[in-house]
Amino acid sequence: MEDAKTANVCEDRKQQFAEKMMGHLNSAGLSLMVSIGHRTGLWDAMGGLPPSRVGDIAAAAGLNERYVREALAAYVTGGIVEYETEGETYFLPPEHAAFLTRDAAPNNMAATTQFVAVLGAVEDRIVECFQKGGGVKYEEYARFHEVMAEESRQTVVLPLIDQLLPLVPGLKEKLEKGISVLDAGCGSGQALVRLARHFSNSRFTGYDLCVEAVERAQREVLKYGLRNLTFEVKDVAQLGSGQQFDLITTFDAVHDQAEPAAVLRNIFLALKDNGVYFMQEIAGSGHLHQDREHALAPFLYTISCLHCMTVSLARNGAGLGAMWGRDTASRMLGEAGFQNVEIRQLDHDIMNDYYIVRKA
Repeated sequence: MEDAKTANVCEDRKQQFAEKMMGHLNSAGLSLMVSIGHRTGLWDAMGGLPPSRVGDIAAAAGLNERYVREALAAYVTGGIVEYETEGETYFLPPEHAAFLTRDAAPNNMAATTQFVAVLGAVEDRIVECFQKGGGVKYEEYARFHEVMAEESRQTVVLPLIDQLLPLVPGLKEKLEKGISVLDAGCGSGQALVRLARHFSNSRFTGYDLCVEAVERAQREVLKYGLRNLTFEVKDVAQLGSGQQFDLITTFDAVHDQAEPAAVLRNIFLALKDNGVYFMQEIAGSGHLHQDREHALAPFLYTISCLHCMTVSLARNGAGLGAMWGRDTASRMLGEAGFQNVEIRQLDHDIMNDYYIVRKA
């Protein structure tokens, strides 16, 4: 008698899914190897080399030849590096280097693959959360702030002056004359450091809950001798309305707050009547049937589950997740008091939405 579980199984569909799973396994392995290529400087070395033997590549990168050989095997079989059998030479095509080397920023996707290992390191804790609830705290993520700072450099810091600020008409001119700016949830503070160096007449403040991130930011202030920039360890949900700012920014920071509604309300209260709130968030729709069309949806939902959602839940928070989406964000901004919300996107950026928000 035919098993009830297999009675309606389509063999073609079964085979197709098996092939898809093999693709996932290959991609997962390659993601780790691409991350290692980034961290070791292997991609940067290969980006400037002609077709070369493994010893020459290892020497150029200053790495162990046996490990480089094994890594190259993964890259060749994964279609990243080209291999010429007769001469036993390896070559990183310039079209591939354009997404792998540090010089390729802001298009360096190798830097982003580092999140795979960072998030995988907390898998045991996430499994516990599936079973018992709760969340994983920020401080349990090794290297997270380091990797996030590198990602922020690409997505925020590099395009900040020439692409992001022009989304708000007249903002650059106001910064040049001198205004008061707050970055709420500033992380390692790279965006504010760049702004403070570029606009010496303006005054900048950064708040973040994580001591490690703020200490990293404070070192940058000392490094550049910036007198118009300060960082503090502060929960932005407890921001208060004592100090008024002309510009408040959040970069990929609201959705993982424990109390995002309180954060948005406090931003509203701390913003001057004629001020601007500039919010960057992941470009999700908030509706799963629409997010299926997003090219990076599986990756973004994975980051959400293994970091953004769980760090909020670890503090008994809302657990919005990275893909909370435009509709939810717009609704919550309205509930916080904002009546004027404009959502902008950049042609080359499929990852982010940019909210230009005013009180009236």
